[in-house]
Amino acid sequence: MRPEYFQLIDRIVELDLVARTIKVEAQVPETSTIFDGHFPGFPLMPGVLLIETMAQASGWLIIGVNGFERMPFLAAVKEAKWRTFVTPGQLLSLRASLLHDGSGYAMTKAAVAVDGKTVAESELTFKVMAFPDPRFRTGMGEVAQRIGFPMEAAYA
Repeated sequence: MRPEYFQLIDRIVELDLVARTIKVEAQVPETSTIFDGHFPGFPLMPGVLLIETMAQASGWLIIGVNGFERMPFLAAVKEAKWRTFVTPGQLLSLRASLLHDGSGYAMTKAAVAVDGKTVAESELTFKVMAFPDPRFRTGMGEVAQRIGFPMEAAYA
């Protein structure tokens, strides 16, 4: 995880296109400039970054379901809840399931867990559209390869 660059997913653990679910992992760094201000002497992962991490996990699921032909853009956050703090060094396990995909929108339900206990969850809505530029799709393909996105599953 590199929160300063919004690179929040370290690896895809499982992508199940039939069940329309994904599991990913993200290791919160021990040190980051994010923690310098949030909060001095009591570093915590910002809630907005937990939402973004859920959105990125959900996004990879939507990309997979759409055969890597369409890109999701976060449009709404609903029912976001935090149960406890996330601190530097913790391993996040995220899961997301696709609730709806159609009419140019997708909805997911996502959750973040640490040591098997849910720490955050939300329902997310995405605008789904064709990649706006071929270079953008190429760049996303490079990220997909780095995090272990199963390209063969998307094109199956």
